[in-house]
Amino acid sequence: MNKALLYLTLLYAIPWLGFAQTQSTPAPDSSTGIEGTISVGPVQGGPTRQGGVDSQPLARMAFEVKQAGRVVKSFQTDARGSFSVLLRPGHYTIVRKDWQGAIGFYGPFEAEVAPGKMKKVDWKCDSGLR
Repeated sequence: MNKALLYLTLLYAIPWLGFAQTQSTPAPDSSTGIEGTISVGPVQGGPTRQGGVDSQPLARMAFEVKQAGRVVKSFQTDARGSFSVLLRPGHYTIVRKDWQGAIGFYGPFEAEVAPGKMKKVDWKCDSGLR
């Protein structure tokens, strides 16, 4: 009786194992995702001075990439506020990591990633300075 139970289990389990393997989501390729720069301004309180700089790159700031409310990746801007993150095609929301209680506006930013393309963005954050 134990052999019969084993054969029946294998008979039903093997097709499901094959199904589970074919349902895996492919990894993003090196040309699909989001890249660009993030800047922040104003950089000082009060009115902008004639010929003065009003914004600067948002350097070394951590962000989370969410899809359907779930964090799927995270990244950090470099010293120039630039970043590049590989993602599968789809719709994403990008927010500053650990933003609770922070002054200013650091997203959310929305991005639609198309198959085989790097979405180029230039996002501006509001520092909250006035």
